[in-house]
Amino acid sequence: MTAIAQSPNRTTRRTYSRWASLVVLCAGTLMTILDGNIVTVAMPAIQSDLGFSGPGLAWVVNAYLIPFGGLLLLAGRLGDLVGRKRMFTAGLALFTAASVLCGVATGQEVLVAARAVQGVGGAMTSAVVLGMLVALFPEPREQARAIAVFSAVGAAGGALGTFLGGALTQLLSWHWIFLINLPIGVAAWLAAVRVLAPDRGAGLGRGADYPGAALVTGALMLTVYVIVGAGDRDGTATALLALLAAALFTGFVLRQARAARPLLRLRLFGSRLLSGANAVQVLMIATMYGFQFIGALYVQRVLGYGELATGTAFLPAPVAIGLLMLGLSARTVGRFGPYRVLLAGLALITLGMALLSRAPADGSYAADFLPPMLLMAAGFAAAMPALTGLAMAGAREEDGGLASGLFNTTQVVGGSLGLAVLSTLAATRTDELLGRGTELLPATAEGHQLAFRVATAIAGTALILAAVALRDRRERENAG
Repeated sequence: MTAIAQSPNRTTRRTYSRWASLVVLCAGTLMTILDGNIVTVAMPAIQSDLGFSGPGLAWVVNAYLIPFGGLLLLAGRLGDLVGRKRMFTAGLALFTAASVLCGVATGQEVLVAARAVQGVGGAMTSAVVLGMLVALFPEPREQARAIAVFSAVGAAGGALGTFLGGALTQLLSWHWIFLINLPIGVAAWLAAVRVLAPDRGAGLGRGADYPGAALVTGALMLTVYVIVGAGDRDGTATALLALLAAALFTGFVLRQARAARPLLRLRLFGSRLLSGANAVQVLMIATMYGFQFIGALYVQRVLGYGELATGTAFLPAPVAIGLLMLGLSARTVGRFGPYRVLLAGLALITLGMALLSRAPADGSYAADFLPPMLLMAAGFAAAMPALTGLAMAGAREEDGGLASGLFNTTQVVGGSLGLAVLSTLAATRTDELLGRGTELLPATAEGHQLAFRVATAIAGTALILAAVALRDRRERENAG
């Protein structure tokens, strides 16, 4: 009788610990995602206060993005070796400390350097989260619920960053977009130390391929640098840097094929689910990140909204994403399977972007912007948890941290690619029309329409790729 009475108590404590751990992991992820977007609206204030030039101001974003994207894969592998909790808490501490340095910065050099350190801490924190989440929730139904919560937090964080950046900058000052991380980071770190279960990594002697790490980290960082800075360099310089990045990637692959203890087991890419899901994610995130950036410009430049009003205009998206992910996503994935849910989500994203590409110069928020945005929000709420589950299902338990780092890396690369390509297309088309004598407002609107049309094609390609690459054999047999 005693054993029977104690068993439910142990189960209750274990369940609470797992869901409390999920809250901590989401809090750490939210900080890093917010920080990737919150700076955008505050850029004019930062430029005015610290005296950045136009090209120099871009480094407030790039200094964070480059180490974040370049170090995710390495951080994920090191998390497998030294322990994921240790990597997560160390990343939180570094990110929080760097946020304080950003907030008190009074010069350009200090801010840019602190943003780079933030990127390192963000990579350490983000790289191991999915591996920890999958280990916490091995049962498929609960794992789908946990991934839905995690994805909702990530998606909402991306959109909320625009609103919070405008609100904090307008009501307080740009310094507070960074200083707000101090209480959040300290609370998250204390909770992580207390709540997350300790884990023992394989040890640094079990797979620390440092030459391979240098090659892949350099290649990834250079790739992100090529993408985010493509508009500021001539074509020859960009091509040479791209060739150098390709050479580093080639060297890395050759190293992994021959190393006794490779950093990245090439067999990982033998998983169709893992490889296909990451490829789909690059295209999907390129679409969504491009929409967030170009959409904000459309609302400001064409509809005439101010900074805070622009952030407010985007609020329906994270609200819809959060409600749909938490209320429907896990149950929908459990009922219909991740493959069908992913295709439905990508179809909604493609449709929403196609409608947005028709937004005219004399358009309105309620008629021309809000409905497509809500369609894309619903599509993303369906697609992201399904895609995450498919990607992590393609990795072995011992590769969980590496697979998590890879999945996060493709997010950063996809976002950077979408931003670079779509913003360049919009600006080039606008300048071309202005050169022909077109008035500013219609020229700007048509430049954004071109970017949205290309984004529609990217989303459609993601849909086709997912349909071909991620459909498993059992679903084909059932369909037949």
